[in-house]
Amino acid sequence: MFVSMPEGVKAAACGPAPSSTSFTVMKIIVSKAMVVAVLAVTTGCGSPDEPAGPAAGTSVAPVAITNCGLPVTVTTPPRRAMTMEQNATEVLLTLGLGDRMIGTSYQTDPVLPELAAAYRKVPVLAKLYPSREAVLNARPDFVYSTFTSAYAADAAGARKDLAGLGVPAYLSRFACEDPATGDRAVRFDGIFAELTEVATLFGVADRGAAVVAAQRARLAAAKQTVTGAGTSLLWYYSGTKVPYVAGAGGVPAAIGDQLGVRNAYGDAAQTWPAGNWEEIAARNPDVIVVAELTRGGDGDSAQSKIDFLRANPLTAKLDAVRDGRFITVAGSSLDPSVRSVTALEQVSAGLRELNR
Repeated sequence: MFVSMPEGVKAAACGPAPSSTSFTVMKIIVSKAMVVAVLAVTTGCGSPDEPAGPAAGTSVAPVAITNCGLPVTVTTPPRRAMTMEQNATEVLLTLGLGDRMIGTSYQTDPVLPELAAAYRKVPVLAKLYPSREAVLNARPDFVYSTFTSAYAADAAGARKDLAGLGVPAYLSRFACEDPATGDRAVRFDGIFAELTEVATLFGVADRGAAVVAAQRARLAAAKQTVTGAGTSLLWYYSGTKVPYVAGAGGVPAAIGDQLGVRNAYGDAAQTWPAGNWEEIAARNPDVIVVAELTRGGDGDSAQSKIDFLRANPLTAKLDAVRDGRFITVAGSSLDPSVRSVTALEQVSAGLRELNR
């Protein structure tokens, strides 16, 4: 029987590389030309102390969309944007919009190395979510979150209330208050659509197009080199007493669709159900994907997961455990974000190595 993942269990963070007992994968290297193309559109912004205007040739006309069932309108490209957690922050920084950000919060991971310098220039308003009062005191002209919890009463407050105060509030299509108004399942096309929509709202559609093109190229390259079609994967996210694993509808499912591999818990209705060791042993997956988290909790790090699997009598005899068929991915890349293509690359590279 599956139950929903409890609140807070998905606050993932990257951590130190796993030891030699697990398979360490290397990122697929994007061609030099593609890197240059992306850098060309994400640099050249103004001083962080004075937000730059929209780049030459970008749209400055009002943009009106329907986002998670509510209207979101920007009359001019935002210049005082606030992001409520790291996934949203990394989207704006990837689009070269750090000079238009007046605050961020809820850092769960070490920031992507290529974004670290820009991140250090953005004020951190709270360790977790800032209060509604703190949000309004910062005078944002746009708020962006990738989790519904950011718009709770004890955080920024409801999006419709912010809109009533003249502050457009955007929510990821994968986290809508009413799931029927957004994307019910994660797809890479949906991730790219969100990047495109955010770039359009900020008047930098050209930058969004370049970022999406680079990510699509990486996805295509990883698909072309993957081996082991039909392989059964267990996506082991966290926990030892109660293991939380990937079910249907999330980033692992989207990766499986792209690479032609099966999810050992693909029949679970929840995105992150609670499994049990007896059932996992019975399913006997071919490969176990372990998430690297740095929260310090039970079974968070990739190595602690592997150690537990080898010590637990129920799992020690699994084919994947006995043969060391592990792939490590950052837990943060398993939420829909600019990092999700990296998770796909790591799984593709891991399968290629394991099937040599």
